[in-house]
Amino acid sequence: MPYGLYISAAGAHAQSQRVEVLSNNIANAQTPGFKRELAVLQSRYAEAISSGQDYPETRGINNVGGGVFMSETLTDFQQGVLKLTGINSDLAIEGEGFFQVEKDGQRLLTRAGNFQFNSEGRLVGSGNSAVLGEDGRPVVIDPTQPWRFDEHGAVVQAGTAINVALVKPRSLGDLAKAGDNLFLPLGPTTPVDPDARRVHPGYLEHSSANPILEMTQLIEASRAYEANVRMIQNHDQSLGALVSRLLRPA
Repeated sequence: MPYGLYISAAGAHAQSQRVEVLSNNIANAQTPGFKRELAVLQSRYAEAISSGQDYPETRGINNVGGGVFMSETLTDFQQGVLKLTGINSDLAIEGEGFFQVEKDGQRLLTRAGNFQFNSEGRLVGSGNSAVLGEDGRPVVIDPTQPWRFDEHGAVVQAGTAINVALVKPRSLGDLAKAGDNLFLPLGPTTPVDPDARRVHPGYLEHSSANPILEMTQLIEASRAYEANVRMIQNHDQSLGALVSRLLRPA
């Protein structure tokens, strides 16, 4: 494959993947607790270096580079804006920590506090996931009796308080996405210190994705993709013209 065609194809593929990441951010701009993804683009070694035929920093022709590729996606855990909903079962965490829920037999973490009590008095989140208490069991109340949440994230009923589990991983890098606003901890978690528990009843943490910023970057990525596609077309036309000349009768 001609070198220019190779670099243009690599660039188009990387920008296509970036468009997918940005599109997902935009689609979840209204999802409570959603954390935006960042597409990390990295320069690629020339084919000869990648295949072991040459070495980096040799100052030769193989050191001109091989375009770019998307090496990974990173999650931006910046806190979203807390907005008043007026719904008593909605909870928003201020500062560090995640709610702990159980779904399909897995214990997952989330910043989305759009909870509600079902007819059995069980506190559930999106997808009917069970919200866990500090004791590791689902939070359950008597649905026929009055209840309220306090500023520490405890549901109070008839003089009894049940703390909703609020935990944190050793590192945010230990979290793997398990859904739009769910994370699977790959390592142990620890409870948030009681003095650091700050939960706002009647509020929700909105998505950290800024639609205007994401749309601006999406337009930029789309134009970069189109530029690489045009380069591929130019190379294809040049190759076609060259082949025609070589095959032209003398």
